[in-house]
Amino acid sequence: MTTAPWRDPALPASVRVDDLLSRMTLEEKTAQLYGVWVGADTDGEGVAPHQHDMTSDYDWDELITLGLGQITRSFGTAPVEPGLGAQALARAQRQIAAAGRFGIPAVAHEECLAGFTAWQATAYPVPLAWGASFDPELVERMARRIGEDLRAAGVHQGLAPVLDVVRDPRWGRVEETIGEDPYLVGTIGTAYVRGLESAGVVATLKHFAGYAASAGARNLAPVRAGVREFADITLPPFEMALREGGARSVMAAYTETDGVPASADPGLLTRLLRDEWGFTGTVVADYFGIGFLETLHRVAGSHAEAAHAALLAGIDVELPTVRCYGTPLLTAVRAGEIPEELVDRAARRVLLQKCELGLLDEDWAPEPTAPLDLDSAENRALARRLAEESVVLLDNPDGLLPLSPDTRIAVVGPRAADALAMLGCYSFPSHVLTHHPGVPAGIEIPTVLEALRAELPDAKVTFAQGCDTSDPDTSGFEEAVARAAEADVCVAVLGDRAGLFGRGTSGEGCDASDLSLPGVQAELLDALVATGVPVVLVLLTGRPYALGRWQGRLGAAVQAFFPGEEGGPAVAGVLSGRVNPSGRLPVSVPHVPGGQPWTYLQPPLGLAGEVSNLDPTPLYAFGHGRSYTTFEWVPDRRDEDVAITTDGTYDVSVTVRNTGDREGAEVVQLYLHDPVASVTRPDMRLIGYQRVHLPPGAAARVTFRFHPDLSAFTDRTGHRIVEPGALELRLAASSTDIRHTTHVTLTGPQRAVGTDRRLHCETEVSEVP
Repeated sequence: MTTAPWRDPALPASVRVDDLLSRMTLEEKTAQLYGVWVGADTDGEGVAPHQHDMTSDYDWDELITLGLGQITRSFGTAPVEPGLGAQALARAQRQIAAAGRFGIPAVAHEECLAGFTAWQATAYPVPLAWGASFDPELVERMARRIGEDLRAAGVHQGLAPVLDVVRDPRWGRVEETIGEDPYLVGTIGTAYVRGLESAGVVATLKHFAGYAASAGARNLAPVRAGVREFADITLPPFEMALREGGARSVMAAYTETDGVPASADPGLLTRLLRDEWGFTGTVVADYFGIGFLETLHRVAGSHAEAAHAALLAGIDVELPTVRCYGTPLLTAVRAGEIPEELVDRAARRVLLQKCELGLLDEDWAPEPTAPLDLDSAENRALARRLAEESVVLLDNPDGLLPLSPDTRIAVVGPRAADALAMLGCYSFPSHVLTHHPGVPAGIEIPTVLEALRAELPDAKVTFAQGCDTSDPDTSGFEEAVARAAEADVCVAVLGDRAGLFGRGTSGEGCDASDLSLPGVQAELLDALVATGVPVVLVLLTGRPYALGRWQGRLGAAVQAFFPGEEGGPAVAGVLSGRVNPSGRLPVSVPHVPGGQPWTYLQPPLGLAGEVSNLDPTPLYAFGHGRSYTTFEWVPDRRDEDVAITTDGTYDVSVTVRNTGDREGAEVVQLYLHDPVASVTRPDMRLIGYQRVHLPPGAAARVTFRFHPDLSAFTDRTGHRIVEPGALELRLAASSTDIRHTTHVTLTGPQRAVGTDRRLHCETEVSEVP
């Protein structure tokens, strides 16, 4: 028997796919352009916006006779034992292959924002904690493990990472982001992409683009970002993750910018993404995003018009289920209302990706080859290390921390004894198990209370909850204050409860009106401070909250951003001193709850000044974090004036020495200040960083190779340029803690830069005697 060319793995993928497309009917090609969400609830509370009114019933056996593009969340819809889930997915894939003429399986996708969103799978720290670690190498290792678990279970595509840059911390999905700086988001996000892709899993960049800049921080609200904000803050992380990470998929954002929904924007999804950036992978819709063109955006009058707009823009796959790309699309193409070439274009991209994944090969087999352990000891060790590196010591003015091993400790607060306090809204227990009461979490999640008792076995530890996370009831205050008054120190564990669409204080659709601590937690903290007993504030949150109310009144303050299943021991380790804190803030912590939104990327008029009575200066700045040891910084060069051409390079070096008595990690940060430019620029912006771990007395030289491409910005004509003139390169421990400044003058002509420009700052670390 002669093998058809499309089955021949020796041929180029493009040749194979062209041969296959030539054999397919319109119906079969269209079937490659949508997914099916098996088991999705059509009633009640969902895990996707408008799930209850956008999901409809279908006949599985009839649907798969034409083939199928994707299978949606076989593991992430309901609790299923991983081994049984993998077998069920394999059976479904065999059914799909057997039902269609060509035997092509579907791409199986899952959420993997903070780990594989499956029952009994490791719940890692959320992306905001990745940002706090300032450790791309560790994030890449974590992502590789996530990818290996996904592939072992039969999953081909992961719907992560989120590369949205925080523009307003009141937005509910801040916990899903990496931070408020595009360079930090880009480098950490690119590391995640490399890790996931190295395991053979398709990484999906989301949400492309502008989603986090929604007006008023409301989920899905219109985006009113200007051209330069969009080009210089929103887009760079995506470009970096595509060019340097090799991501093979992009998810279109729900939002619209200046009246054009992303899902219907060919300028964004085709001209920029493909024609300028050279992207060749697949663009997928955010869940129901194509249908929203009709129902929410009202730029389409029917399912078919929504399908036409999305296909024309460049969306190849409708997710999570078929609504517009099915019968409405077929009917419109048959009627000549939609060109069949648009279907062919999208189908070719989908099939090319399936070819890359081995799904067109005759020896394809979906069955798992080994037993599944989705929460292995290796996974937990990675989760623990990342959690430990991400905890930020905000303040410790009198050295109250570490706690004495035999002290009397009152642990108080609604987040102290709740395992879910560790998890973000896309972890399986928070995302899915809330709909399945009585089902155990499936993984061990020590609480802060449990971990602290284990960490300090000789301490006398008492506990009182005090209040709920968001409930106004204050009846528990009396007991909480009594426990605190009896103790030598009070550890107040406060923060967020992750949820979806108003069912939590942080998470998708859980936007905040201001940055006050949720519920009556602020009043509880006031009552604890009033006892006169030193209070250590521990925050387990998905966003920063205003802490100026307690400035100078706390014994210490510790910030953790949903640190995952090993977060309890990580926080307890910081409190006991076993862990020397080394996390740095990926988002600013404000003084007051109002006067927002604000991030540190502000031009002069966005800073404090005489033009307004509101002072947006943060209490704790981007990049801030303290340690239990001390570091001395000595710049290798003390020359203050350097001239290089607009396409030259200059090395900025600093020697960092651990001058304390215990090992620790310093995060050396390099910022750019542009004193005069042809358009307003952020007063400071991060262009490089390096995490350096040092034993006591040890030193290392950190060298940043500055290239003027890192100073590029979008000018008044919409072109990206390197502009000659004066710059300042600032070595700093945070965006406000500047240790040394080098004045650099760029000489020569203005230079236009494109997609070949340098996106990251080369960094080298060398030992120093």
